[in-house]
This record gives sequence, structure tokens and C-alpha cells, in this order.
Amino acid sequence: MSTGGGEKGGGGSVKTPADFLKSIRGRPVVVKLNSGVDYRGILACLDGYMNIAMEQTEEYVNGQLKNKYGDAFIRGNNVLYISTSKRTLADGA
Repeated sequence: MSTGGGEKGGGGSVKTPADFLKSIRGRPVVVKLNSGVDYRGILACLDGYMNIAMEQTEEYVNGQLKNKYGDAFIRGNNVLYISTSKRTLADGA
């Protein structure tokens, strides 16, 4: 009898969302808000309510860079999703 969902390539271990969130701390992420605005930066920390602290944060509206912040704090009820960035762009790009 099968006990786990048919996901292939998982390496045999099941990762929970909490495991994912722990593993991306200190890494570049994209945080998409319910409003459609993206924040890209380094994930400093987050809590159980999905409140997020980020460093080196850039704000993108409709795909265009609007602001740069040293540190940013995002209230968790505004977060649609968190995704890891595959690569970081140079500051001047």
C-alpha cells in the first residue's frame, strides 16, 4: 500500500512548508503580495503568522523597480506567496 502522494524525484524525504521556510532563511526570495506588488531581497526572518523581515529589498510594481529599501517588514496577512529567487540581479541591472 502506498502512503505518500506520487511525487517523483523527492529523494525519499518529505519536505513540509515549514521545512522549506527554514531552509530559505538568509537566501534571496520573492515575496508576492495580495495587491500584486513583488518584494525581492534576502529573507532575514519570519514567524508563524508569515510576518516577514527582509534585507536589501527591492519593490517591483508591474514588473518595474519602484523603490529600494535597506530593511523591509511585511505583515503576513498581505502575503500571497514566497518563492526562492533563482539568481540575483546586479544592483545596476
